[in-house]
Amino acid sequence: MIRKMEHADAAAVLDIYAYGLRTRNATFETQVPTWEKWNQSHLIHSRLVCIANNKIVGWTALSKVSSRSVYQGVCEVSVYIAENLLGRGLGTKLLKSVIDSSEKNGIWTIFTSLFPENIASVRMHENCGFRKIGTRERIATLDGIWRDTVIMERRSKIVG
Repeated sequence: MIRKMEHADAAAVLDIYAYGLRTRNATFETQVPTWEKWNQSHLIHSRLVCIANNKIVGWTALSKVSSRSVYQGVCEVSVYIAENLLGRGLGTKLLKSVIDSSEKNGIWTIFTSLFPENIASVRMHENCGFRKIGTRERIATLDGIWRDTVIMERRSKIVG
């Protein structure tokens, strides 16, 4: 089941995010933020969680890419799944749901920045209509190692 994220979901959301950090294949971040910081950095709409057996097992949310008004319909998407449930299609369900929610909220472009080694995530985004628009080579270091990221975007067919 997919539902809107609630404030009471904070601990579970941050726990799943912590797993993503530990993989070193999801983000350059290395520390889990406080809920207040996480909350401030994500849009209020289009925050969703996936529930299985009465437990939060994944989440998705959007972040602004710019404070400039001309980019109000452009967002970055994050999708995180609990460690023991990877590869079961939950990420795809979340991503499709957040795409639907984003369009209802006037978003015309969703982009993501992925490590190319995260093949499952790259494929998931491609299967949900994202296209590769480029690679940022040696964009930043993680644990002292230069990493590339693949930039992907999905343009809405109904907004914009």
